[in-house]
Amino acid sequence: MTQGIQGKVVVITGASSGLGEAAARRLAADGARLVLGARRIDRLQTIATELGLDREAVVQTDVTQVDQVRRLVDHAVQTHGRLDVIINNAGLMPHSPLERCKVDDWDRMIDVNIKGVLYGIAAALPHMTKQKSGHIINVSSVAGHKVGKGGAVYSATKHAVRVISEGLRQEVKPYNIRTTVISPGAVATELPQSITEADVAQGIKQFYEAVAIPADSFARMVAFAMSQPEDVDVNEILFRPTAQEL
Repeated sequence: MTQGIQGKVVVITGASSGLGEAAARRLAADGARLVLGARRIDRLQTIATELGLDREAVVQTDVTQVDQVRRLVDHAVQTHGRLDVIINNAGLMPHSPLERCKVDDWDRMIDVNIKGVLYGIAAALPHMTKQKSGHIINVSSVAGHKVGKGGAVYSATKHAVRVISEGLRQEVKPYNIRTTVISPGAVATELPQSITEADVAQGIKQFYEAVAIPADSFARMVAFAMSQPEDVDVNEILFRPTAQEL
């Protein structure tokens, strides 16, 4: 499946763990040229070393800061001369019932899950429209399709990613840019650790222990979308563990 991946310049946000790290490992093995962004620079550097990447491959990035996301993308273009793919992956999932009024958690989800994706799009589009090619991959969730108790705000942010992605798909046709939104179910990552309510966290932990699948499942979806011929635009992928009902 390296066809369509070999040699492509790929920026990944939230690359220090979970889905982003898994995608980085898979795409590095398939011959992509990676630039990885995340807040935890030490962790990024460790991953880069393990993958045989040089110091130019990592940029400390907080996706809630538009200037930092632009710096990440511009660095990729300055280093490699172009930008072929951006994976807007960084996300948080601090579930809680609305009646608990966890406003700080709501704000964090909006800032990371929605604004972070928009900032990635804003950083990538000028380069991709100029070169008249590119692929924008946004990460939503099964929660963007179905709402469960305690997940109203998280689901709202992930549904927003789907809406933004569909609007983007329609707008970028004149520039030969492809768009994909990937909606994973329960995948074994650090995402449940962002939950601040102890009882909710315990319930999610038990659910993930029962059904979650490895993060490489997401990486395979990324590789599938990227490896299609240039005239094939895989717009949406929704996948779950076989055992997951919701």
